[in-house]
Amino acid sequence: MNEEHYLEKKIYSKKQIEDISKKLKLLGTSNRLGIYEFLNIKYFGTLIIFVLVLFISKIGFILAPIIAFIYFKGIHYLLIDNKIKQRTIDLEREALSFFEILTLSLETGRNLTEALNVTTESCSGVLVDEFREVIREVKYGKSLNESMTAMQERIPSDTINNILLSLTQANLYGSSIINSLYNQIDYLREKRKLEVKAEISKIPIKISVISVFFFIPLILFIILVPVILEYLG
Repeated sequence: MNEEHYLEKKIYSKKQIEDISKKLKLLGTSNRLGIYEFLNIKYFGTLIIFVLVLFISKIGFILAPIIAFIYFKGIHYLLIDNKIKQRTIDLEREALSFFEILTLSLETGRNLTEALNVTTESCSGVLVDEFREVIREVKYGKSLNESMTAMQERIPSDTINNILLSLTQANLYGSSIINSLYNQIDYLREKRKLEVKAEISKIPIKISVISVFFFIPLILFIILVPVILEYLG
């Protein structure tokens, strides 16, 4: 019997392990955090913090469950959810330029594998790292379609996964990859425009908030100081 992580497999349920495994895959090929390492940090860390606060603080019976709960939720957010969120943003920002270059490479007459090689050599970033892993797997015997299908498990962006699916289907059934990519690129451009418009629309609100908390008190201070000084004098 394989004794590696034998104790953890007894402690944690199969569903817990599968759920964390799926989440960690979304952190990509650069992730170094293991399933059982994270589960131990989360659960044993929560237990240790609960016990420490319980015995150290005079009101530990009140603080211990609160602080332990904050740690339990917070460590999951910091180590996984927040990183996945940031990774999704980074991937989608890189997607437009990456697929534009890939399309240009395909238009020169290269097949998809050759075009991916050229594109990954010309670009850098988290999306490029994932395609480099695809190329590496192909070199070691996997088919391109298998590698791109596996890549989808490491990509938290539905937009990019739709493009990967289109590429896989076009490559499998022999349909035009270039036409498929042009459609996806148009979608990415439109999506980016909408995101920029949404960011611009938030600017007045941000300015209003800054005005309320900083400028208005400052103006009131400037107006009232002379009055106060005159009154005190």
